[in-house]
Amino acid sequence: MNARTCEDYTRVAEEAKKLGWEFMGHAYDQMPIHKVEDQRQMINRSMDILERFTGTRPVGWLGPGLTQTLETPRSWSTPALKYIGDWVYDDEPTVIRTAKGPLVTLPYTVEINDITMMIVQHHESEHLLRRAKDQFDRLYDEGKDRPKIMALAIHPYISGQPHRIKYLEQIYDYVSRFDGVLHWNGAQILDWYQGVAGKKLGVAAE
Repeated sequence: MNARTCEDYTRVAEEAKKLGWEFMGHAYDQMPIHKVEDQRQMINRSMDILERFTGTRPVGWLGPGLTQTLETPRSWSTPALKYIGDWVYDDEPTVIRTAKGPLVTLPYTVEINDITMMIVQHHESEHLLRRAKDQFDRLYDEGKDRPKIMALAIHPYISGQPHRIKYLEQIYDYVSRFDGVLHWNGAQILDWYQGVAGKKLGVAAE
């Protein structure tokens, strides 16, 4: 969430808080990070606002439009930040080294992403459903031997449109039919990953 949402659209942010949604850092304004003069100041300001609003400092970060630079990891000065989604890895978490220590990268996607498909590529509304099912089927099959994560990137102003939302609902209906499927947010995936693999990588849960 852009931190400014807590200031300018408080009712929206309050509803997300009431529903127990995870608040991830997503800059202060919706603008490319490489155009921000002081990344460190912007990131800290964003996280401070989200912490004051929710009572908990976010553990995750996803920059607007995946516009991180090589300087971005050096700009995080808070040990509370545990994971990022800016590196588009397909279906498993990884760990990168930063000046502040190891940082977990969680899967994000531009392939199963309504901005890419609907706004950039101009596919028909049902295309999201078809591609998501194909993605899920392959990962579910591979997941028999090694857990896989399917990222689904959606935006209310796109997938929430009346002519698209039924296809989004069908995605969730479809994957929920399969045994062993879990619907997790970033913090929940992080906790799982740290518990399973973190100790070997030096990022054990605190």
